[in-house]
Amino acid sequence: MNELLVSYLPIVIFMAVALVIGIALIAAPFVVAVSNPDPEKLSAYECGFNAFDDARMKFDVRFYLVSILFIIFDLEVAFLFPWAVSFGGIGWLGFWSMMIFLGVLTIGFIYEWKKGALEWD
Repeated sequence: MNELLVSYLPIVIFMAVALVIGIALIAAPFVVAVSNPDPEKLSAYECGFNAFDDARMKFDVRFYLVSILFIIFDLEVAFLFPWAVSFGGIGWLGFWSMMIFLGVLTIGFIYEWKKGALEWD
């Protein structure tokens, strides 16, 4: 029984250190940060309108477009890391399938670039 508990000791230490670091990172801003709110800090940020206005007001669709483009190209990176790690075991079939995947994404990126979706007027 004692040997079983000793084998779990590194896991318990890891969880304790993670808990201490997590609590420290949550508590640090309350201890260190200076609270000095002003109208500029409380104004709308990146969304172009006040956060607590009417929910049915019109706003620019480009915010959605930028977020969708970010998700698409973020998923590209999410697929590239596991592919790069396991590249040695999957051979040429995996290489060419990823090249097709990257080709489709590159064509999509060029299309978005030519259409001006990445421009912010």
